[in-house]
Amino acid sequence: MKTLTGKVAIVTGASSGIGYASAKLFAEEGATVVVSGRRQSALEALVADIEQSGGEAVLVAGDVRDESLAKALVDTALERFGGLDIAFNNAGTAGVMGPVSDMALSDWCETLDTNLTSAFLGAKYQVPAMLERGQGSLIFTSSFVGHSVGMPGMAAYAASKAGIIGLVQSLAAEFGANGIRANALLPGGTDTPSNIANAPDAGPEVQAFVENLHALKRMAAPGEIARTALHLASDASRFITGTALLVDGGVSISRT
Repeated sequence: MKTLTGKVAIVTGASSGIGYASAKLFAEEGATVVVSGRRQSALEALVADIEQSGGEAVLVAGDVRDESLAKALVDTALERFGGLDIAFNNAGTAGVMGPVSDMALSDWCETLDTNLTSAFLGAKYQVPAMLERGQGSLIFTSSFVGHSVGMPGMAAYAASKAGIIGLVQSLAAEFGANGIRANALLPGGTDTPSNIANAPDAGPEVQAFVENLHALKRMAAPGEIARTALHLASDASRFITGTALLVDGGVSISRT
């Protein structure tokens, strides 16, 4: 039997990168999937890819900062698939970078709203649906930045990602007795379009620098992070909750 047979999952930030890879993997492992992101065309391609492989998925496009989207995702899971078992709250942004002294309040708020407030909104609607099931797995994408590593110019990003870990700990303590688990996934540098090494003006020296930060001397493929998300989504991790799980290729401990 496949790992997620009979499960219903939500994946946000599914237009590309880790979210795209995770939605595909969840579907391959038997889950029916509600996928979300801001780019309708990319989500349509993802749904088509899943369906061509024999899976089942539906898309709900929107901005995770909107509470109406958080509700719509859960409503879709309930109406189309009859419940909700897994939610991978993965959508996020690096935001505007720069010194705190130069940062506009609007830029600070946009980063926190996208990364942290969206996580709260997701949980607000996902938890009641999971309570109806009597169990569930909430997964949130945090970061090693703001947890084990400080980086200049990334105050808003670091604060938002650190906040996710606090949210996860509270959710785990609050709903653990109801069979609901909550965990934070902390990826290292991942080869996605949003990675600084893939910026249009980044040369090979930037990629080499980012890769060298890691003990493994490379970045992760999105599918490698997706595999860890699958572990947290599945019953294989049924005694894991409230954790900040580093999947960072050793960037947190590397000094070479």
